[in-house]
Amino acid sequence: MGRGVRGVLLVGLLTALAAAGCGGPPTDPTGGAGASTTGAGPSVTPSGPTTSRPGDPPGTAPTFEHDVSTVTAADLGESWRPGCPVGPDQLRRIRLDYWDFDGLPQVGTIVVHRLVTAEVVEIFATLYRERFPIRRLQPVDAYAGSDGRSMADDNTSGFNCRRAVSTGAAKWSVHAYGQAIDVNPVENPYLIDGRVLPPAGAAYRDRSGHRPGMAIPGGVLVEAFAAAGWQWGGGWRSPDYQHFSRTGG
Repeated sequence: MGRGVRGVLLVGLLTALAAAGCGGPPTDPTGGAGASTTGAGPSVTPSGPTTSRPGDPPGTAPTFEHDVSTVTAADLGESWRPGCPVGPDQLRRIRLDYWDFDGLPQVGTIVVHRLVTAEVVEIFATLYRERFPIRRLQPVDAYAGSDGRSMADDNTSGFNCRRAVSTGAAKWSVHAYGQAIDVNPVENPYLIDGRVLPPAGAAYRDRSGHRPGMAIPGGVLVEAFAAAGWQWGGGWRSPDYQHFSRTGG
């Protein structure tokens, strides 16, 4: 073989070796250039927050839901008795969503007059949307019809066949008609005749600072009831900060 031919062969061999060592991307066995042969790539974390606010339960906050049903005398237990100004057939039980003081969604129950159910649902839907905290929400029958025990437990309640707590002549409370609601009694005490009801509400007698669960002029709670046409007892001569009623009494 001549020297010229050997030179051409040597150059070709060197070129082939260079291509093998410094070539392009490895061949994909499925035919796609540059694809990994070790399975799926790294996982991707969805962008954006997964909760509506810090401290919320995982996921998007649930929508407000409610359910209205009729009640019987047996359902009302000790919160009703014969001779009350309204009968069980005039009352309705509303199961609805609310936010507790830990920022968690809960389901509670309140009993009101059938004529105000739509307004009450509207009010609590607003409170839910604004995440206004409610300590507890259950009928007064859970406390054997005792308003004092319900208040002491910081329970938000509606219907209760009882007399009004006042210094005047004895009369039915608006609660006895199912047209009044007391909200967070500890954070919103009733100040009457030198007493604080419930006694634990003494810590909230000073209304100068806004703390969670309080009813304040222009605040979420007061405005939610006002928008539905309800009146607040916080401006009375004996202020009843927890009390809201359809009739103003």
